[in-house]
Amino acid sequence: MAVEPLSQKEIEDRLAELPGWALEGDRLTRTYRLGSHFAAATLVLHIAAVQDELDHHSDLTLGYNTVRLSVNTHSAGGAVTGKDFELARRVEDIAPGHAAH
Repeated sequence: MAVEPLSQKEIEDRLAELPGWALEGDRLTRTYRLGSHFAAATLVLHIAAVQDELDHHSDLTLGYNTVRLSVNTHSAGGAVTGKDFELARRVEDIAPGHAAH
């Protein structure tokens, strides 16, 4: 079954429920700040596990004490879909356990 792109209104409505997330071009993005590089690396590993579970993967960038995600759905022509928001929600659920903000 094909994944359908979300409309601009649907994206805006869903972003309202995910503070810190933004639409940049055709991708959902979020940067988390953490207390150390090790804490950031640990969050990356946790996000990777969630992505494998969902079979939906973002671009992850590990900085000194930051983690940046950028995601869209390749199978929908690079558009933002519900799969991207599902991943964002799951990451939001685990981030506090890593003291990420």
